Amino acid sequence: MRPPPQSLELTQVTEWSSGAVSSVQDSLVAEEPLEIRVNGVPVSVTMRTPGHDRELALGFLFTEGIIDSCEQIEQVDHLTTKTTTKRNIVEVRLANADFDSTTLQRNFFATSSCGICGKATIETVRRRGLRSPNQSFRISPEVLCKMPEALRAQQALFDRTGGLHAAALFDKQGDLVVLREDVGRHNAVDKIAGWALLQNRVPLSDNVLLVSGRGGFEIIQKALAVGIPVIASVSAPSSLAVKLAREFGLTLIGFLRGERFVIYSASHRCLPQSGDYAKAS
Repeated sequence: MRPPPQSLELTQVTEWSSGAVSSVQDSLVAEEPLEIRVNGVPVSVTMRTPGHDRELALGFLFTEGIIDSCEQIEQVDHLTTKTTTKRNIVEVRLANADFDSTTLQRNFFATSSCGICGKATIETVRRRGLRSPNQSFRISPEVLCKMPEALRAQQALFDRTGGLHAAALFDKQGDLVVLREDVGRHNAVDKIAGWALLQNRVPLSDNVLLVSGRGGFEIIQKALAVGIPVIASVSAPSSLAVKLAREFGLTLIGFLRGERFVIYSASHRCLPQSGDYAKAS
């Protein structure tokens, strides 16, 4: 999988190796601000890796509850400013004439490491309208264990830079559906959500989301927003993420590495029905 050309920057570095010093060319993952506007009103500035910006903007608006469906979207365009030719603004036009920009008082500013920085109140951290995902979805442990290797094999940007996160959507057979990379782990998930919205595939009720970083609260919330029943990570979840997953019955898996993983909630989707697993449910 070839990374978008705007996602990489080349630089000259000095390398020390076994006592030898040399000047070499290195690849850096690009990080630039993206301003998201809705009907001309700035809603968010997020630090992201350029590429799949329309997906990122729409995924952000959907997972944050600003839009509810693709039917609301009239047009999505890249804009430039007078001072730069870089396409660091995405304008989303909504068909709903009743859209009220005064409701957007959270004044989002998302860094590449934190997706909820800058929200005005604690109440606005929690997205409204979350629902319990598909309870009948099942996936085998053996299929789950194959997913990290499949994700890693397709991380083209990571291979060049070693400095970014990935989110990947799989079906119940373990086949990779779509993968997105970004310097921000929440951005990678928003790109998946935006892709699904543009493909008219929301809710993603028969899919597994695998993320390369830890399973934080906002990642779980975004997965719930698009109806994903199972989310797995190669690292640990946070306490608030576990509480949210258990509240809505989402299957949350951590430390998915090799032939081992830990289930923090709703184990019925990937383990046989047995009283032995009650504590993990």
